[in-house]
Amino acid sequence: MTQKLVIIGNGMSPGRMLEHLFEEDASAYDVTIFNAEPRVNYNRLMLSPVLSGEKTYEDIITHDDAWYDTNNVTLHKGAKVTEINKTNKTVTSETGITAAYDKLIIATGSTPFIIPLPGHDLEGVLVYRDLDDVDAMLKATQSKGRAVVIGGGLLGLEAAAGFNARGMDVTVLHLMPTLMERQLDPAAGYLLEKAIKDKGIEVLTEVNSKEILGKNGKVTGIKLDDGTVIDAKIIVMAVGIRPSAALAQTIDIDCNRGILVNDKMETSEEDIYALGECVEHRGECYGLVAPLYEMGKVLAKNLCGGDEEFTGSVTATKLKVTGIDLFSAGDFAESADREEIVLRDATQGIYKRLVLKDNRIIGAVQFGETSDGTWFFDLLKKQTDISEMRDSLIFGQAYQGGASLDPMQAVAALPDDAEICGCSGICKSTIVTAIQDNNLTSLDEVRSHTKASASCGTCTGLVEQLMSLSLGDSYDPSKVAAVCPCTDLGHDDVRRLIKVKELKSIPAVMQELEWKTSCGCAKCRPALNYYLVSDWPGEYEDDYQSRFINERVHANIQKDGTYSVVPRMWGGMTTSDELRAIADVVDKFDIPAVKVTGGQRIDMLGVQKKDLPAVWADLGDAGFVSGHAYAKGLRTVKTCVGTDWCRFGTQDSTGFGIRIEKFMWGSWTPAKLKLAVSGCPRNCSEATCKDIGVICVDSGYEIHFGGAAGLEIKGTELLGHATSEEEALEYIAALTQLYREQGHYLERIYKWLNRIGLEEIRREILNDHEGRKALFGRFVYSQEFAQKDPWSERVSGKDKHEFKPMASFGLEAAE
Repeated sequence: MTQKLVIIGNGMSPGRMLEHLFEEDASAYDVTIFNAEPRVNYNRLMLSPVLSGEKTYEDIITHDDAWYDTNNVTLHKGAKVTEINKTNKTVTSETGITAAYDKLIIATGSTPFIIPLPGHDLEGVLVYRDLDDVDAMLKATQSKGRAVVIGGGLLGLEAAAGFNARGMDVTVLHLMPTLMERQLDPAAGYLLEKAIKDKGIEVLTEVNSKEILGKNGKVTGIKLDDGTVIDAKIIVMAVGIRPSAALAQTIDIDCNRGILVNDKMETSEEDIYALGECVEHRGECYGLVAPLYEMGKVLAKNLCGGDEEFTGSVTATKLKVTGIDLFSAGDFAESADREEIVLRDATQGIYKRLVLKDNRIIGAVQFGETSDGTWFFDLLKKQTDISEMRDSLIFGQAYQGGASLDPMQAVAALPDDAEICGCSGICKSTIVTAIQDNNLTSLDEVRSHTKASASCGTCTGLVEQLMSLSLGDSYDPSKVAAVCPCTDLGHDDVRRLIKVKELKSIPAVMQELEWKTSCGCAKCRPALNYYLVSDWPGEYEDDYQSRFINERVHANIQKDGTYSVVPRMWGGMTTSDELRAIADVVDKFDIPAVKVTGGQRIDMLGVQKKDLPAVWADLGDAGFVSGHAYAKGLRTVKTCVGTDWCRFGTQDSTGFGIRIEKFMWGSWTPAKLKLAVSGCPRNCSEATCKDIGVICVDSGYEIHFGGAAGLEIKGTELLGHATSEEEALEYIAALTQLYREQGHYLERIYKWLNRIGLEEIRREILNDHEGRKALFGRFVYSQEFAQKDPWSERVSGKDKHEFKPMASFGLEAAE
């Protein structure tokens, strides 16, 4: 008979435990989960990228609703358990749901520690532990100003980096002399502090908070012991966690700091287990995910009749702050019976230290270059005798034997149980077996099957090396795809050589770059035409024949051979006169369908090709220009009503949207480009799924980009914050120009973002002031040649042959 398994808590450790349980025996239990949070299981390791804008909640979901349905798991969301009846073997939630159990797992996690400072209960004082905390922080960032983070540990620094990415001024307050002192030695702590400061974050060490200041119930700042006052709009306490054992204590389960468990994860009560951060095992409470996953694996096997034991775990730390490479594991305390090996490279900002005892590694720290972290950690966990490789040990695995080896050989030499992905606790053999058994050929497939490299991404290089080992020459992550069969060159090389060789025509490109065909093909000619238009505005003459049909006739062809016509409506605004003009055109040309588009425009469908110039002429007389609904270029700038009409509007979103569209219309881009401007964070114009979006806030404008809402669904990434329309327009135009100059033809902006990287784009747009000005200037210059209405030109006779039938055929009467 199937037993009933109830789990209190739906965090990462019970989620991983269930995966192992279903692998062991999917039919062993009817599973019911009570989750205090109103959502499914997600990857808490990725909260920092959500805060910084690099990811969205949807990106970090581990098990979606479909997963629970597929595995017949009953999930009660927003149902915090308040009572366990161990006599009747039931649990009851505060929402009144009662469930019976045969086996019960308590996985209530941990609770952030709140310093009992005066003012700690003011609005704007937050902790950093779950998605609700992140949502509160994101709401607070809308007002900009300064964020103060109390605590320079792992979570505190990740929170600080997130606020910094959101455009806030940030101060980190830390009681100890160096940051992350529990994981780093002073030398690494110094380098970390320098790297954090280089990001524009203020760091104050050896300071103690005295009082949180407020006004009208809201935080206004913080006062330190020495009398210093720091103004703040938000204060985050990131000073540690405590196991959440209160529920277990209500039924007299043995507890100390956490819920006491034995090696089988059993509590003092029969049929009740505990798992995760709420647990205390052999005197240790774990806050990192790898040991929690190990607990889950042990418990899953034991629930299925196994006899596994969890004997403790050595943990490693990686900082999830973009641009800072840090790895730490083990013990760094000074002692007479310990030795150390240190490598420093001040030029490259690299520091490595190994702490040895009895010729075994007991501590390892790497800053600036962490590729050997996995190997050092494996030696540490296994307590391998390193005496024979001592002289070259600090240089890493590739140098064992006295010379640098192929890194692939180093990965091949890793044992099967070597941990590759610390975030998900995935070892080498798991990845290799998945590749071989499932015929996986791409990194995304490996991520989907194993979860390796799917979180922070720092192990991606190792995973790709394992793929190369498993697949041989058939896998080459660095191989550049050719533009088309006419050439062996990739898009980047073609773009680079066009500029370097000053090639200004398609024949010149094909001759100088040794095209394999005489005239190219339908794939390369449109790409070359775009690259030449983009690189040589005012010099290159657009090649009419190298565009697809929609761009040749400046309308979208429909399945019946007719066309649709979409006039531009600036910012989605129109007038009664414009609407009458459209109605007149519809009646005059007997246009069969009229539709309002998602881009706040009107689409007239079913126009005969021969009628297009006449339709455009009438629309032009009413003041319309082409809406470029067919173009690899700017299409729409969607707006909400903003401060003109909305009670919540913070800026003139309609006026700014119109300004952007009138400034940018006509510009060609690698793929279609859609913008939106929302007057407040309620985001009525859906700016956070557009190619470029603007969210108006009280302090200015948040610039987002890289969204998608078509075949792929993706939220935008935050570029930065602008304080004025002029600054925002400069950011938007410079970003567009950077995309124009770097993008591959037909590559949407979100794919360009994934290829180039958010940090690099931010560096070029936000940090390189002169570079941004130059990009803006090049965009403005190109618009001198781009802002010509193609409809008006065709009405005047340009390309008139395109709209005339080649011949007329009829039937002759028989004699």
